[in-house]
Amino acid sequence: MYLSAGRTADTTAGVRRTRPPRTTGVRRAVAGNVIALGGVSLLTDVSAEMVTAVLPLYLVVGLGLSPLAFGALDGLYQGATVLSRLAGGHLADRAQRRKLVAGVGYALSAGCKLALLAATTPWAIGAVLAADRTGKGLRTAPRDALISLSCSPEEQGRAFGVHRAMDTAGALIGPLAAFAVLWAARDGYDAVFVVSFCTAALGLLLLALFVRDPSAGKSERAGRQKHRRGELRALVRMPGLPRLCLLAALLGVVTVSDSFLYLLLQRRLDLPAPYFPLLPVGAAAGFLLLAVPLGRLADRIGRPLVFLAGHGALLTSYVLLIGPWGGGPIAAGCVLVLLGAFYAATDGVLMAAAGPLLPPHLKASGLAVVQTAGAFARFGGSLLFGAGWMYFGPDGALTAAAAGLAVVLTAVAAFHRRSRV
Repeated sequence: MYLSAGRTADTTAGVRRTRPPRTTGVRRAVAGNVIALGGVSLLTDVSAEMVTAVLPLYLVVGLGLSPLAFGALDGLYQGATVLSRLAGGHLADRAQRRKLVAGVGYALSAGCKLALLAATTPWAIGAVLAADRTGKGLRTAPRDALISLSCSPEEQGRAFGVHRAMDTAGALIGPLAAFAVLWAARDGYDAVFVVSFCTAALGLLLLALFVRDPSAGKSERAGRQKHRRGELRALVRMPGLPRLCLLAALLGVVTVSDSFLYLLLQRRLDLPAPYFPLLPVGAAAGFLLLAVPLGRLADRIGRPLVFLAGHGALLTSYVLLIGPWGGGPIAAGCVLVLLGAFYAATDGVLMAAAGPLLPPHLKASGLAVVQTAGAFARFGGSLLFGAGWMYFGPDGALTAAAAGLAVVLTAVAAFHRRSRV
């Protein structure tokens, strides 16, 4: 399916699949725009992960939600970006104002952190989470389009790796900040939401001051006029893009949400509530350490191989959790590191594979389509896993998810191997 997307991308961009030329001295620096966007994402992820780190325990333990109800809210949290991703990508490409559309998304998510102070029922919290994810959906495709447009096709993996590493540094700091706030403040959750808002506002200021929106060239403006009425048809016909969407959907539906994995670990370790926000730190550390190396590796050996290997790491983490050794601290640490490796090998790598396939005037829209396929599949996956937890127990639900992931991964790997023969 996604098979030769890496090669197709390089062919489309006019890049030969040869070893990169040797360079003397210091390796070429990543574009300043990528670094600035990485700083924005770092601060935004500190803000987001402060809330995400405490939310599962708050909803399940504090508000007493059932696993099925939590699965519905978590699915909403994952899937609320479906339409907004498409809208954000379309608006950014149509108006050629990628920075502005991304800024609206960042501002909406920041405001939702304060709105959580007033949300006291599960449905109100669900509405705020949906609005927060809508903001994320609006900003993600324009942001990734800015990254892709800021570097050459053969450097996409490294550029996205650097950005995702900075983004994940925020994911590493966020849970630690939430832990510190919960430890120090009497009304811990409210304090977490306020500090989260202030951090998000700082990231929005950084975007306004330092991120540059590349101007459209003549070819881009001509292409935009040509495809103004047939953008969706143009994307569907784009070589390699439908395969990427199908792959993201197939693997997304058998990917268990991080929140469920953290709840499983918390139960296995019998971890006290104040320490729950520390669980994402292990995954974030693995992501932070591996994002750039795996991005560079994907540029060298092919993005499909690294992408599939990342899902192999995720499957291994499921097996560790299912086994009798899953309750030990060493096994729990391995699960978190494997989860970080999974994101390092898939998140930026998928965007690096899709970016060179797309012309500049459809860059944000095309990336949004790929992201939407995965988000929609994960929405369904969260609902299925929540129902499985409720009716078959956590171990039964995770066993079914592991079996599904193994089947899909085996089929995709076999298809990839046949296509290379």
